[in-house]
Amino acid sequence: MSGSGTLYFIATPIGNLSDITYRAVETLRSVEVLACEDTRRTGRLLKHLGIHVSRLIVANSHNEASASAEIIELLKQGIDVGLVTDAGMPGISDPGERVASAVIESGEKFTVIPGSSAPVSALVVSGLSTGRYVMEGFLPRKGRERSDRLDRIAMEESTSIMLESPKRIGITLDELAKVCGKSRKAVVVRELTKLHEEITRGSLEELIEKFKNGTKGEIVLLVSGASPPEIDDSQILIEIKKARDRGLSRRDAIDAVAGALKIAHNRVDELALTIDF
Repeated sequence: MSGSGTLYFIATPIGNLSDITYRAVETLRSVEVLACEDTRRTGRLLKHLGIHVSRLIVANSHNEASASAEIIELLKQGIDVGLVTDAGMPGISDPGERVASAVIESGEKFTVIPGSSAPVSALVVSGLSTGRYVMEGFLPRKGRERSDRLDRIAMEESTSIMLESPKRIGITLDELAKVCGKSRKAVVVRELTKLHEEITRGSLEELIEKFKNGTKGEIVLLVSGASPPEIDDSQILIEIKKARDRGLSRRDAIDAVAGALKIAHNRVDELALTIDF
């Protein structure tokens, strides 16, 4: 039977402490237990806000399984629990995903107090397409897993968002240029919301030159999506004939081919006029 406690994922500032929301402050004041990625860093934030929480527990990437069990037990006892990471939104390239899954599976109450998120904020300020995007987080450090991920980013038609260390940014930019092409647009967002915030936009080639010796601070790297491949008329005609041979009517064939190839209906319609149905 579900208890009456609620787990709150609470977003915290990614740099500028003034970005804390009123609702986050109210929730931090109300919870009896606060799960933290690092109790020392969270303690400094609480001190800055003038908030005292009765009990702090650790919930980080090393102990998410045991922390999940402890949090669920507290919720069953009717105790409200907050969860924060060092900065940003829990569960987004930060600890929290496993806790969320465990609490949801347990049937206990779980909600989110939204706020700062470095990946989303960087996407907005990047100037790249925001219609579709992929959050890659930190890339694998080496080996086949890394090369496969880079290859997928090269083919991805949506904006790709990555987190990278200041020491490795030059290496990653160089490897991306090899698979994406040096002219692909990219943006390095550094120290977002902090005193030395810097947004550098340009081609991968231009960014390599600027960051080849590394830099300092926290980084979000964004790469524009790949251009969709050009589809020539001969390929469209082949697909129209295949649709006709499957017994589709002319109109249904046009709809099917335009949808499958993601091209304009009128282009398919004009080519379909050259084929007998």
